Amino acid sequence: MWTARERTMMSWAARFRLRQYAKASLWIIPLIGLLLGAVLAEWVAGVQRAGWLPDNWQYSATTASTVLSSVVGSMVALLGFVVTIGVLVVQQATGTLSPRYMRLWYRDRLQKAVLATFTGTFAYAFSLLRKIESDTVPDLGVTLSGVAVSVSLMLLLIYLNRFTHNLRPVAIADLVGRLGEKVLVRATERVHHSSARDEDLLPPAGPVTHIRSERGGVIQAFDAKGLIAAAVRHDCVLVLAHQVGDFVPPGTTLVEAHGAARTPDPRRVTGLVALGTERTIEQDPAFSLRILVDIAVRALSPAVNDPTTAVQVLNHIDTFLHVVGRARLRGRYVLADDQGRPRLVVPGRGWEDYLQLGVTEIREYGSTSLQVCRRLRALLEDLLETQPPERLPAVRAELALLEEAVQRAFTDPARRASAQTADRQGIGGERRPRSEPSR
Repeated sequence: MWTARERTMMSWAARFRLRQYAKASLWIIPLIGLLLGAVLAEWVAGVQRAGWLPDNWQYSATTASTVLSSVVGSMVALLGFVVTIGVLVVQQATGTLSPRYMRLWYRDRLQKAVLATFTGTFAYAFSLLRKIESDTVPDLGVTLSGVAVSVSLMLLLIYLNRFTHNLRPVAIADLVGRLGEKVLVRATERVHHSSARDEDLLPPAGPVTHIRSERGGVIQAFDAKGLIAAAVRHDCVLVLAHQVGDFVPPGTTLVEAHGAARTPDPRRVTGLVALGTERTIEQDPAFSLRILVDIAVRALSPAVNDPTTAVQVLNHIDTFLHVVGRARLRGRYVLADDQGRPRLVVPGRGWEDYLQLGVTEIREYGSTSLQVCRRLRALLEDLLETQPPERLPAVRAELALLEEAVQRAFTDPARRASAQTADRQGIGGERRPRSEPSR
């Protein structure tokens, strides 16, 4: 049974969802800036008649009121301008990129810093206005308001420069790809650091307890240390029944407890697995690959018809797949406790899963595009040259499917031969003769 302290503590899954909400929130950091601005104004107003200020930094009551009123109005206008940019970003992301990218855009720290600076400057100037009297003017505060406006304008220019350049599909693909690669490398290192061999996992004696989910949702993440500790506490092996990223309907088995002498508390175990409305990238590197494919597929749609963007995204998919190829992937991961005993089994994605996710839909939607077929062939042939022998059959199978798609789409022999030529630029790059996928 839980102790009184444990019953009042928030579960790991609830804390995870709270962190996700805080990271994606666009109002928490600006609210903090608003409060800090008001507090700073109160402090500055208490520093009256700073004798070390130059004479030309002294202001009359009318001038100070005009300056601070202008600052208040300009900050409100700039906030509206940034909100307008945000609306345009949402429209572009949902129209030409991928709606899944919005989850990353909400977390941009620069955007939150800009909003916090604007709200802080607004609160600072508005609070100082109340301190101005005919014989009392917070000269230092008025001067600092000018400094705050200068900082705000500089951050606005940096913000515009960043989003003007980073809203291009290729820039977003680079950002998403690097983030996914970082998550993949970090996750595999952590898993292998505490993993046990599959042969060490013996079927535990005793019953199998199915711990079911009370609510539905996508598995966003799980607390490996907490699950291992629960397994040690009940002397059993816990098996996560689904992959991170899977949707779990209500009442579905979420975790299996093998060999537990005492049935684990379902609420405590399910509280170690976070469910949400959509996938996150924290423990799901395949989600970044999903976003890359979505951007490429959207570029290949008849409404957009931009195969060059799809080719550029394939460059980043190529890089991501090579990073996956260097990772030590397993169909399942067996995690051990401090004594080296297997305690937690987590399903994993294999090489074939990542490869199919990266190329299948692009092949289907881009089979009529000459440059997409050529770039996709170059990608697969690069994998043939760099991957270990046990992963080559899956690559050859994808090459065979690409060959069939080209045969169906290009009936003219000359255009078919051109589509079967590998080209890293799609069209215009170094061409390589076709390799036989059946070998």
